[in-house]
Amino acid sequence: MINFSKTNVVFSQKVPYAHRLQITLSLDIQEVLSHDKYLGAPMFVGRSRKKHFLFLVDHIKKRLLSFMDRLTSWAGREELIKAVAQAIPTYIISTFQLSKELCQSIQSAIVSFWWGHHPADHKIH
Repeated sequence: MINFSKTNVVFSQKVPYAHRLQITLSLDIQEVLSHDKYLGAPMFVGRSRKKHFLFLVDHIKKRLLSFMDRLTSWAGREELIKAVAQAIPTYIISTFQLSKELCQSIQSAIVSFWWGHHPADHKIH
């Protein structure tokens, strides 16, 4: 049995609107837009991969900044980096090939968390 409440359809750009409407109404399913996500990853990625995966860098930065004032020990920071910062992009990295710029910005967020207790402080590593 097909559960139509959980079923979506994706159309090519060349499919006319009348055909799209006829199919979605006859099957009673929804059309998925190109900017939707499935399992936390974008369904469609164009040539510019950086803009599609910037949410990943923002998510890592937010998680690390939320722990910035709580931990003072180096061991706590290390475990947080392993458990949180390196675990967040695991599924995306196994599915998509990320650009070097995106990987460098993720690494930069992790390094700034490791070496600096306050976001305004800049230390040499």
